[in-house]
Amino acid sequence: MSRIGRKPIPLPAGVKVQLGAAALEVQGPKGKLKVSLPAGISFEQKDGVLNALRQSEEHRAVHGLARALVANAVRGVTEGFKKELDIVGVGYRAELKGKTLVFALGYSHPVEFPVPEGIQVTVEKQTHL
Repeated sequence: MSRIGRKPIPLPAGVKVQLGAAALEVQGPKGKLKVSLPAGISFEQKDGVLNALRQSEEHRAVHGLARALVANAVRGVTEGFKKELDIVGVGYRAELKGKTLVFALGYSHPVEFPVPEGIQVTVEKQTHL
């Protein structure tokens, strides 16, 4: 039995789920995500909770995977995703100039990285993004 696959996924308030045969669509305050489901895995929504169901024991290899993908989609539309970066090195630093990150990484020139649309970047310290 898959311990991950059997865990229920709690649905926070404001999250809507559309169940389909091959895909599951999750909509929340931060956006909308569509997750493709592996063959043999389906979901049922009951009492504000999503449960992953598998058709047979042959599909146990993707049971936990499907549940984890849907749980991450639910988390993404409610909280969003966040990554933090620490720059380690003598003289290494970063700064934000408009929509461009400028890194000093020991090269003879600064490395400029344009920030893509839809991504928010903050530089808390010169070495922590």
